[in-house]
Amino acid sequence: MNTQVAIIGAGPSGLLLGQLLHNAGIDNVILERQSPDYVLGRIRAGVLEQGMVDLLREAGVAARMDSEGLPHDGFQLAFDGRCERIDLKGLTGGKSVMVYGQTEVTRDLMEARQASGAVTFYNTSQVQLHELKGERPYLTFEHEGRTQRLTCDYIAGCDGFHGVSRQSIPAGVLQEFERVYPFGWLGILADTPPVHEELIYANHARGFALCSMRSPTRTRYYVQVGAEEKVEDWSDERFWDELKRRLPSEIASQLVTGPSIEKSIAPLRSFVVEPMQYGRLFLLGDAAHIVPPTGAKGLNLAASDVSTLYRILLKVYREGRVDLLERYSSICLRRIWKAERFSWWMTSMLHRFPDTDAFSRRMQETELDYFVSSEAGRRTIAENYVGLPYEPIERE
Repeated sequence: MNTQVAIIGAGPSGLLLGQLLHNAGIDNVILERQSPDYVLGRIRAGVLEQGMVDLLREAGVAARMDSEGLPHDGFQLAFDGRCERIDLKGLTGGKSVMVYGQTEVTRDLMEARQASGAVTFYNTSQVQLHELKGERPYLTFEHEGRTQRLTCDYIAGCDGFHGVSRQSIPAGVLQEFERVYPFGWLGILADTPPVHEELIYANHARGFALCSMRSPTRTRYYVQVGAEEKVEDWSDERFWDELKRRLPSEIASQLVTGPSIEKSIAPLRSFVVEPMQYGRLFLLGDAAHIVPPTGAKGLNLAASDVSTLYRILLKVYREGRVDLLERYSSICLRRIWKAERFSWWMTSMLHRFPDTDAFSRRMQETELDYFVSSEAGRRTIAENYVGLPYEPIERE
């Protein structure tokens, strides 16, 4: 088989890149290790930046998001027994975010790809990348008992932190930056109405908590837990009791509880590799970077990678601008490090770290109070939360 762009991974970033390329007349094939049902079963992010919302509309897959998604013009910061609203729309010149689950984004993209007739191989195994620095790289893989070869111009690695793409780059090429946090997020999904119309990020002496949602009838809640905690030790009753303790009393009194339909613990880490390309292989999303979920940046950073690579490939195929390919990493990384900084800051401000002394706790509380007491501070939070603008692929 031959194609122009081979995409490894049928998560939202791989599918979004594939849809944009297909609409532009650039042939692409997607390889995915898992089944469609498994991919759709992943419970992940739900807050979309303005840039990602615009990109989904550009790809022609936004109809259900626009009808069912929940636009949010602000969010709440709860600390010291009070709630402070960050007015996203008012502080950023009209920008906002959209609450729409990653599962729904993926479903919309899957349906669009199936309708387009573009080729996707699910349940693949033994995927290997070859001749990444050659003129015509290729992949070999097994599908339905047969070994196949796919030759292409470029490879997009959208296969996550544990995927084959990054692992195919020779040792010594990539520089890794990582911070592993000494706690995780215990999250549940429940068919209960949200406790508040906006997201609530809470700093409490017992640890961080987040009140989020997927729809007017489905909620997603999180509490900070120790890195050693096990999900089976947390009954629904224990979770709800702990969540209530960490919220301001007027919010906790309005909380509607119910049986969980999903429960899991996610560890927190910051991770970046540089560069994000090797020969004709380009890394996107979790294959190249991970952020703590506190800043709602993971899926959105993947979308900005997609936007950058898509616009570069458009120039390559339409204008022969192969010189732009070497700019992919530098363009992406500037935005990635700014998002890493914001996610690190939100994590540092809202969580309780082991062995933190009294002085450090006071500094954390004072910094939160300083930022929300200043219009400049609120604007800084708002600008980062709605997402910084996508960088142009060519210098001015």
